Amino acid sequence: MSDAIYKNRTILVVDDEERMARFIRLNLEQDGFHVVEAHRGMQAIEAVRVDMPDVVVLDVMMPDLDGFEVLKIIRETSSVPVIMLTAKGEEEDRVRGLELGADDYVTKPFSPRELVSRVRAVIRRSDSAGLTTREVIDVDGRLRIDFGRREVWVDGELVKLRPTEYRLLYHLVQNAGWVMTYDQLLTKVWGYEYRDEPHYVRLYINYLRQKLEKDPADPQYILTERGVGYRFVDYLRKTG
Repeated sequence: MSDAIYKNRTILVVDDEERMARFIRLNLEQDGFHVVEAHRGMQAIEAVRVDMPDVVVLDVMMPDLDGFEVLKIIRETSSVPVIMLTAKGEEEDRVRGLELGADDYVTKPFSPRELVSRVRAVIRRSDSAGLTTREVIDVDGRLRIDFGRREVWVDGELVKLRPTEYRLLYHLVQNAGWVMTYDQLLTKVWGYEYRDEPHYVRLYINYLRQKLEKDPADPQYILTERGVGYRFVDYLRKTG
């Protein structure tokens, strides 16, 4: 994608340390982004409503509402991509943020180029989220996927998927019957910058199984190819 797609995109930076917020803002502005700062949780929530940012960079540690509480409130009304800033080694924070709907995290301390790269990656993913196929797929009598409407139905009930879960399911289903490696899934769903982070795939496969499978411990749709990746059941051969 051309660098022009990033020019003047609005990034909301939320950090109670004003010096850190300024440091992030200056580096993002050098790449052509328009940056808005917020230094408190409620200020950030209001900025999401008023400024309608393309990405939110959200620190976990804040004095009034912490980053997790802010993220929960944002997710009630907005699917804006959110990158969490977490302390080094706080894996629980990273997992909790992803479970609450964060799109990514960056561990402090970080290089400016790493953060800019992650911001660019979530913008690319967000821009490509409107996947083009309008196909309706009846996997079996239980699971129906309507890519045109971005709807997934299980046992006649509409299941709500997060944007990342939807993209992951899309690529698995479009390659049904074929093994997709960790690298392939990371590149297609998250971006090439994430090829060394297979835990993203494992975590989101687990989310999908919890929502789609009758028994997530014994999956019938999303099958594990141990040490390689995952394969969506070949529903055409199964039903054909």
